[in-house]
Amino acid sequence: MKGRLVTAALALLAPALAQAQGFGGLGAEAPGFDIPKPGTPIAFPKDHGAHSTFRTEWWYLTANLHGADGASYGVQWTLFRHALAAGDGKGWDDRNIWMAHAAATSAGEHLFKQTISRGGVGQAGVEAAPFKAWIDDWSFEAFDAGFTRARVTARDSSFSYSLTLTRNGPFVLQGESGFSRKSETGQASHYYSAPFFSVDGTLSLHGREVKVAGRAWMDREWSSQPLAPDQKGWDWFSLHLASGEKLMLFRLRGARFYYSGNWIATDGTTHPLAGDDIALEPLAETAIGEHNMPTRWRVKVKSRGLDIDTTPLNPRSWNGGTSSYWEGPISLAGTQSGEGYLEMTGY
Repeated sequence: MKGRLVTAALALLAPALAQAQGFGGLGAEAPGFDIPKPGTPIAFPKDHGAHSTFRTEWWYLTANLHGADGASYGVQWTLFRHALAAGDGKGWDDRNIWMAHAAATSAGEHLFKQTISRGGVGQAGVEAAPFKAWIDDWSFEAFDAGFTRARVTARDSSFSYSLTLTRNGPFVLQGESGFSRKSETGQASHYYSAPFFSVDGTLSLHGREVKVAGRAWMDREWSSQPLAPDQKGWDWFSLHLASGEKLMLFRLRGARFYYSGNWIATDGTTHPLAGDDIALEPLAETAIGEHNMPTRWRVKVKSRGLDIDTTPLNPRSWNGGTSSYWEGPISLAGTQSGEGYLEMTGY
């Protein structure tokens, strides 16, 4: 969906939210903050920037990469903003906390780094046009106001990457013209994606540099109460199909499952999927510490005749940050082949 578990990690820094109902506080009421409303238009480039009247938001990039060495890789770059209280504050009185996650995945290794910063003093932030998101020396920055080309960088002691992105298709509004429902009781977010990025650049693992190329998917989402109080977590898929079409699917796990999805044509035309059109079946689990993660899945979209199995590049793609979750590249086989990313939270 990508309404992200990891945003809940920021909530853990605020005692009031940490004690709130719902998964990581994301099901808690948000007095003083705006709530997403259907019919609210999404406008570019304005909505590439921050939304200070909402409690939480994220800029989320995942990339399926193939190296000059013949191996497959995955990369994640994410920036989260979380407001600890409603209202504006300047400089050291700024009420926002920023957190970033970066990861690099190969078949044999998953490397992850988290960094956290306060807002208001230049260490982290987002600008809308040209788009620029940064925290310390990590950045995701467009070369032009139209966000047609961009560069994303991150660095840790064990890995680094510098990737150039070229957007080959439109931004895509998820849900109902950008209003993405998350439950039967009205929780929602504003949500759009950029699923048509091609990528090239370099990836370094333990000092070994490899040239890479592939495809990337960016998600943008903002809300104040995106989950219902009983919802424990989610399973989210972003898929690049061999046909050139794209597919976004998620299910939220609570008292009952809530499904949503979007079939995206090669020209960016969207076809929202009804919940009963989607079937997600776990096929195999991987034990990671005390967590049993369903790392292989069968995915079906009945109206499109899609019936595929997904296989992780690395079944141990565990992001062990302030709030831990699974996120990694997957391959697809069945009625269509392809690749994509899977995120699983709340297990």
